[in-house]
Amino acid sequence: MITASDSQRVPVRHDWRLLPGALLVWAAGLLGLLVHWSLALALGAVAVLVGGWLVRTGRRAWALVVAGVLAGWPVATAVHDAATHPLRELAARQVAHRLDLVVAERPRPVRSAGFGATPTGARSVVVPADTVSDDPGLARARVLVLAPVREWQQVLPGQRVTARGVLAPAESGGLTVAVLRVRGPPSAVGAAPVWQRVAGDLRVGLREAAGVLDPEPAGLLPALVVGDTDGLSAVVDDEFRVAGMTHLLAVSGSNLAIICVAVLFLLRALGCGPKAAAAGALAALVGFVVLVGPEPSVLRAGVMGAVGLLALALGRERSAIPALAATILLLVALDPGLAVAPGFALSVLATAALVLLAPRWVEAMRARRVPRVVAEALAVPAAAHLATAPVVAGLSGQVSLVAVAANLVAAPVVAPATVLGVLATVAAPVSPWAAGWLARAAGPEVDWLIAVARWAADVPGAAVDWPGGWWGGALALVVLGVLVFALRRRGSAVAVGFVAVVLVAVPVRVLAPGWPPAGWAVVACDVGQGDALVLATAGQGRAVVVDAGPEAAPVDGCLDRLGVDRVPLVVLSHLHADHVGGLAGVLAGRAVGGIAVGAGRAPAWAWDQVRAEARAAGVPLVRLAPGQVLRWPGLDIEVLAPRRQETGRSPDGTEINNRSVVLRAATRAGRVLLTGDVELGAQAGLLTSGADLRAEVVKVPHHGSAYTSPEFLDAVGARVALVSVGADNRYGHPSPRTLGVLTRSRVLVARTDQGGDTAVVSEGGGPAVVVRGGARSPP
Repeated sequence: MITASDSQRVPVRHDWRLLPGALLVWAAGLLGLLVHWSLALALGAVAVLVGGWLVRTGRRAWALVVAGVLAGWPVATAVHDAATHPLRELAARQVAHRLDLVVAERPRPVRSAGFGATPTGARSVVVPADTVSDDPGLARARVLVLAPVREWQQVLPGQRVTARGVLAPAESGGLTVAVLRVRGPPSAVGAAPVWQRVAGDLRVGLREAAGVLDPEPAGLLPALVVGDTDGLSAVVDDEFRVAGMTHLLAVSGSNLAIICVAVLFLLRALGCGPKAAAAGALAALVGFVVLVGPEPSVLRAGVMGAVGLLALALGRERSAIPALAATILLLVALDPGLAVAPGFALSVLATAALVLLAPRWVEAMRARRVPRVVAEALAVPAAAHLATAPVVAGLSGQVSLVAVAANLVAAPVVAPATVLGVLATVAAPVSPWAAGWLARAAGPEVDWLIAVARWAADVPGAAVDWPGGWWGGALALVVLGVLVFALRRRGSAVAVGFVAVVLVAVPVRVLAPGWPPAGWAVVACDVGQGDALVLATAGQGRAVVVDAGPEAAPVDGCLDRLGVDRVPLVVLSHLHADHVGGLAGVLAGRAVGGIAVGAGRAPAWAWDQVRAEARAAGVPLVRLAPGQVLRWPGLDIEVLAPRRQETGRSPDGTEINNRSVVLRAATRAGRVLLTGDVELGAQAGLLTSGADLRAEVVKVPHHGSAYTSPEFLDAVGARVALVSVGADNRYGHPSPRTLGVLTRSRVLVARTDQGGDTAVVSEGGGPAVVVRGGARSPP
């Protein structure tokens, strides 16, 4: 790292005395939140007693006593107050309630599946806020406000608002006591602090300056600089996740370190001494935190990043570990919720790697005549990734096998892109022209990051599934520990062999080598709770897509795995978000001939989104009507429904489902009936219309819901039933009743929540099913 001198360094002996106390306070927060608040109190009491006894015997254990007091008082008290807060009882009964709140963090867009997306990428936002009350006996509490994006996206931290909505229980294991579901705008909105308004204007200026770039880099630059992911493409977001580069999309210690390094370089070049340079870096750090927003995660990253960087910059590496330990101790004492926050663990581990691992690796490379700048550029991201890998594995349920390489290749451009983005942000209020040119200067670097993430994500087996949660993280830690131990013993072959065995032995689901199966006719993509089906035509890489799922990344990945780069037609059965939300993923990087819709135009926001995306991609919209027959080599599609037209009033969800476009396709594996989300009314209409519904394969209506008529399924007479459904969805899909009807009729049921991407192929003169894991099931 940056030091006062580049001369030969001597080994640093770190001071570990504060670390046990810091870990004790952290453990108290974990036990209190995940098990019971009394455990935090008990742990603190034991620490005070043990520390007091050690002090009486003449040992220096005051740090343990202080840690015990903090664990037993602020930590245990905060956890107790959150666990027993009156709002928890109201949330359990899901009552309507009005709350006076102070906004704690910037609104975060919700990109979840379901009836949610808008042209801006989200229909709802989550706003962390704290309750305020005139009753001194009522403890302050953290709530999450789930609210409409248009009415709430402009609120700023520090603003006092009043909101009325329905309370719902919050997730366990945290300090949040309730979720408030709000339908309207906030009332009694107070003024935000001046610095928050200035920071908000600066962030808007960065988004406008980035508008000179193409859409993907324009959305990535604000995410890279200030953690603003509102305009980030879902496809790019998913590629960064698979490539193990997601940390670049959130403000972390690395962002702050980059800013401080740039200021230190500048001030040292101007002849400033170490203390003046450190003071300037600290001022830049504070300014950047104000720019991003003083949210707990940002403050945490700021403190953590400053600890390691400034200690090393001042040539006082021995103070780095005590400062890091003191930071852990104080932050958890002030906000015990950080104890279970993944970002907190990532910040601590990354900073520890910055202090402990990176300098050693830099010196090792310097001994091999690697230039210091190159050594630091390689060592810092590699050390941070290695230290945080177990937490990332537990959180994501994946292990990226390309993350180290991707981060090493990406690392050289992260710093210049960040610095140019910050300069563009600062210049925007004064000179939009200059800000635009600074954004253009950052463009090649941002393009490089997108290219690296895309390349890494496209590597076969780039990420393998891993057990999620605490146990998955612990298993990854064990694997990493054995690997490091083996390498230190110069047993590289043993280490590689051990990791290979673990990756095979752990129950993971990996991409089958034979995917896609030869001669596939239909594939139901695993897009979660939604529909996306692909119908093959003659010709390599060509297919018709019916529905696009709720998000762009899953359907884009499915089409990539199938090798589909030309789509003659995209059919949207109806405009619910779990069918149209991923349209951008189908359009991304593919030649698309048209987007076909039925007569339905509701909900209005979804129709506006489809039109906007079609216009942006230069793809025409086509209307389908019953009786039409569409033909391509190897594929014929007949439109069977709907026959009803839109009425003047706004239809409800059932009416929208019943207006789904219903298709019958003739494929190489037989006839396939594609039913959208039609429910009982539309199914009855199809039965009485005289239409020929017979098919060898049926896409079960509405994800296998209970609103599926046995008579309808009998009329189809399918041998294979595809159920496109998300795992553990909150709708109870698929219905046991519907599955029972299919099973009694000896229909082979294939579910995407169990088998992933599911293909239908022709085998023995009839259809057979191949799931992505490699199993082949004839009906």
